[in-house]
Amino acid sequence: MSRQRNDTRAALLLFDCPRYIRRMLWRNSRGGPLNAPAAFIHPCQPIVAKQPPTGPGWAHELKHDGYRLQIHVRDGRVRLFTMNGADWSKRYPRIVEEAARIKGSAVMDAEVVCLVKKGVPDFNTLHSRTADHLAVACAFDLLMHDGDDLRRQPLRERKLALSKLLIRSRGGIQYVEHTEGHGAKLFEAVCDLGLEGIVSKRLTSVYRSGPSRTWIKVKNPKAPAATRAIDGTF
Repeated sequence: MSRQRNDTRAALLLFDCPRYIRRMLWRNSRGGPLNAPAAFIHPCQPIVAKQPPTGPGWAHELKHDGYRLQIHVRDGRVRLFTMNGADWSKRYPRIVEEAARIKGSAVMDAEVVCLVKKGVPDFNTLHSRTADHLAVACAFDLLMHDGDDLRRQPLRERKLALSKLLIRSRGGIQYVEHTEGHGAKLFEAVCDLGLEGIVSKRLTSVYRSGPSRTWIKVKNPKAPAATRAIDGTF
């Protein structure tokens, strides 16, 4: 078992696995402009596939086991929305506190998770609401920034802007890094670790509400999330 774990870690490092995976596992740890009232933007939704896409031009990200969350910030005021537009602004104080530190205005697409043993996301803890105060957001896209609509810009540029926006984050909102190429190897390593899966995205893709073939989700069939879907428990 120890050798298998070491091999898995080596595989993650070899294939330029995003740094946030290593931190999580081994350190525990159509809206209007923003000069109008904060407006929920219907999220982009990946299609499901059995294997990640191959070839250049794809960004591969870890799929976190949590809830989709849209973070709206404007001059220190924060609102959190679920993927269906429900207002959860009072549910996750750590995320709100972190978002309030951002200057100006922004709308981020993210996933909220609870990190437990070895820093692995635990959906049951998140769903039970026993650790709302510890929940953090893993942000993977920037839709609006200081009144500019970034959704027509390519993913590569949106993620670069997001990384700069969160460069001084204290952990309440964590930037989701990605790797380019080796999607199949990354997926294999993620499955070995029992994580939910990966999402692959075209680096040139724009952000469109609703299902998009430029975002592809590949699920680990043995992950807890897959078991919940089969059992119908969530």
